Amino acid sequence: MKAVVVHEAGGPEKLVYQEVTLPEMREGWSLVKVMGFGINHSEIFTREGKSPSVRFPRILGIECVGIVERSSDAEKLPLGQKVVSIMGGMGRAFDGSYAEYVLIPNDQIYPVHTDLPWDQLAAIPETYYTAFGSMKNLKIQASDQILVRGATSGVGVAFAKLVKAQFPDIRIYGSTRKAEKGLRLKKAGFTDFIEDRNGVLETEETFDKILELIGPETIKDSLSHIREAGIVCSTGQLGGKWFLEDFDPIMELKHNSYLTTFHSSEVSGEKLNELLAYIEGKGVAVEPEKVLTLEEVAQAHAFLQSQDSFGKFIVLDPSVVGEQTSE
Repeated sequence: MKAVVVHEAGGPEKLVYQEVTLPEMREGWSLVKVMGFGINHSEIFTREGKSPSVRFPRILGIECVGIVERSSDAEKLPLGQKVVSIMGGMGRAFDGSYAEYVLIPNDQIYPVHTDLPWDQLAAIPETYYTAFGSMKNLKIQASDQILVRGATSGVGVAFAKLVKAQFPDIRIYGSTRKAEKGLRLKKAGFTDFIEDRNGVLETEETFDKILELIGPETIKDSLSHIREAGIVCSTGQLGGKWFLEDFDPIMELKHNSYLTTFHSSEVSGEKLNELLAYIEGKGVAVEPEKVLTLEEVAQAHAFLQSQDSFGKFIVLDPSVVGEQTSE
């Protein structure tokens, strides 16, 4: 089969498109034909050697949508079953989805039921699951004024779409380091944008709820913009900083505010199907920003790390471009 392999840590050029051996079946694992997957910032960190547990060579890819090709559990995972898999060591502890086929433990393969086309389904797993979990943890109400820190990311755009689907008149602002992206944020559903200069928001505005996707690098500044009894959900680490130093909860969590998070490794088939039902039931537009082939993964990594990146990039099997998924 064809796959994209990282033999050593480094830049996008370390993603090598090549032929590899088809994974061999093993007890408790099943083989999935990969129909599509999204490109995630955590995979960029891993490629750069910033995931200490990962050993190279490795096929990256922490998510996929596809069809069961070979099964070791015919009752739960019959051949041809449409499935989603995210996290759980895929692309880190064992080879991931940057390939035509991926061998995955059965307990992290989730049968799903949806009529979404493959390009939309491939844009959902990690990105929309993270956005949906964060949205629920923020306990959003129609009267809230919301800020998304790192709004031009895939999760930021997905979050805005999910929130606006339930609360169409809610005021939701997005931060960006490039003012030129402001118009794109408005087109994606944001009320307006706020420029983020060197980790400082260029506004005196305050918010009821803040989705923090930059992470420890900007979280203190975000907390300074929270209103009485507001909630900050720190979900992403786009700033490349993993830990928060010199944090005084008594001083930082002023205004009787709350700090929470959402970790996308807390996955279940029930939650995934709840997300898919929400998207279909409310007509959430989940089209990706760009659709690529497996051979173009290195280009996707390079663009996501550039100043021009926006929204969600996916890789799709050429045979299903434009096709509808089937039950």
